Amino acid sequence: MKTPDKPIFHFFLILASSSLFFTTTTAKSTIEPCSSNDTCNSLLGYTLYTDLKVSEVASLFQVDPISILLANAIDISYPDVENHILPSTLFLKIPLTCSCVDGIRKSVSTRYKTRPSDTLASIAGSVYGGLVSAEQIQEANSVNDPSVLDVGTSLLVPLPCACFNGTDNSLPAVYLSYVVKGVDTLAGIARRYETTLTDLMNVNAMGAPDVSSGDILAIPLSACASNFPKYASDYGLIVPNGSYALAAGHCVQCSCALGSRSLYCEPASLAVSCSSMQCTNSNLMLGNITVQQSSAGCNVTTCDYNGFANGTILTMLSRSLQPRCPGPQQFAPLLAPPDTVPKDLMYAPAPSPDYDGPGSIAASPGSSVIPPGGGSFPGNPAHGPAGSISTATVYSFSYFFIILLISISFVFSC
Repeated sequence: MKTPDKPIFHFFLILASSSLFFTTTTAKSTIEPCSSNDTCNSLLGYTLYTDLKVSEVASLFQVDPISILLANAIDISYPDVENHILPSTLFLKIPLTCSCVDGIRKSVSTRYKTRPSDTLASIAGSVYGGLVSAEQIQEANSVNDPSVLDVGTSLLVPLPCACFNGTDNSLPAVYLSYVVKGVDTLAGIARRYETTLTDLMNVNAMGAPDVSSGDILAIPLSACASNFPKYASDYGLIVPNGSYALAAGHCVQCSCALGSRSLYCEPASLAVSCSSMQCTNSNLMLGNITVQQSSAGCNVTTCDYNGFANGTILTMLSRSLQPRCPGPQQFAPLLAPPDTVPKDLMYAPAPSPDYDGPGSIAASPGSSVIPPGGGSFPGNPAHGPAGSISTATVYSFSYFFIILLISISFVFSC
């Protein structure tokens, strides 16, 4: 058998060994299949890439600044609150409308106007914090050459979202799309958002509790659901725990306290012209509660909000007999706009409960291109929302070409 020429043999040996150094990064993204044209409300977990005013964050996602403040329980009556500067690396929940596009839940209401030095990669990774990939922006806008972006070009930014019928385990829920950080574990994420490891795995169709930096998870947040009549314009209102919502033309403020399932509504603090908020056949105003102890228990009377219809604030007087009188009404506290990044767990990376050994910190995120028709991740458990996980792999071609050039130089030098 003829022995191959030594230089050529070395070339292929080096080329083969170089393949061992290919780095592979896989980013997963939860996909919710859909078949109708309906929309629903969802949340994005977003980390500020620089100091931004509240109005600038709102402009980045084309949403109402007030809705961002309410979603994060920030006091909207704070002076000049929309121009308040929020600090870099602050974590916010961004409320978005979730649509059904080509059989997949996603948000398509955000557009970005390109600036000098922008690239698709910087827009996806820096500006939008990995909530979208460069490939997804390129596909959504039919960009032929991603290396050439004209300044001022308006780009559609498709963002992830999930709804799963507004329920989790048959209870009201609003879903947060969350980008996994390098220090996160699934158990830590579950603990921070007051859910269980099993529930997160079911929702995200995961066969194992393994996450990597850059993965995008759908996290169910417990919520308070309304029982407004169907003819009310705010029928179906759902407010996640720790958040507020404005209703009835900004006249009514509804909150959902942490750990609660009961929506509590009262007159909003904004100075606007509103219709009557007094319950019929009663002296009680919206949000008022009276209690009266009796030998049979505690008689509780409440003036509840019942939706907004034809410019009228609907109220409902309800009476109930309870074993004991309830304590003071609990609702989520409103906070002043933050000037620094709080150390609270809602804004910090989810801690790892255990040390998983060397290599437990994941590599940098890759792209998360959704394949046509969506890929599925093995092990979709029963009894969970019918989601799936899309995967995409990015190879380090630059390293390959460096090895290739070294190999060619070696060949010609021999």
